[in-house]
Amino acid sequence: MPDKASAPPRAWQRMLSGRRLDLLDPSPLDVELSDIAHGLARVARWNGQTHGDHAFSVAQHSLLVEAIIARLEPAASGQLRLAALLHDAPEYVIGDMISPFKAVVGGGYKEVEKRLQRAIHLRFGLPADLPATTTKLIKRADRIAAYFEATELAGFSTTEASRFFGRPSGFSVDQLQLAPRPARSTQAQFERHVAALDKLR
Repeated sequence: MPDKASAPPRAWQRMLSGRRLDLLDPSPLDVELSDIAHGLARVARWNGQTHGDHAFSVAQHSLLVEAIIARLEPAASGQLRLAALLHDAPEYVIGDMISPFKAVVGGGYKEVEKRLQRAIHLRFGLPADLPATTTKLIKRADRIAAYFEATELAGFSTTEASRFFGRPSGFSVDQLQLAPRPARSTQAQFERHVAALDKLR
């Protein structure tokens, strides 16, 4: 019988779909939309330190970023919008690590995140590595979302949020859906939206 102490640590996670996703060598064949939507709808942004009866989930943040992309680039392709919607998709496996902690942990986390992101992209017919212009636009939308989440939900002053994320121009809070919603409804909306954008490509 093998010695448990000498056995390599388990590097896969079982998903509710029944898939086993290998964190070190993730396969696009093991990536399921239902798992992504379920996980992201239950991962809290800002480590859960937000106002409201529900956590503001990564799924809701992802929907917000995609909506901002659609405002920044009204002619954006379905592929670009899908990439924006999936920009934080690895967090359905590894959680939403706040930026200060990412800086402390270093490169190992980023490498796992990158492998997962490539597998997710390939699963949905996106380039494994996005063009630099696409990445830059998604990061801009991500920072706009972060500014409004910080000031409306996470207790940041406008001065503090401006220092960390930049103060957005051309956007106001009434244009954005920031009220935290129940996980189940956000999960369903995320799944529907991915499927809809997938058809636009």
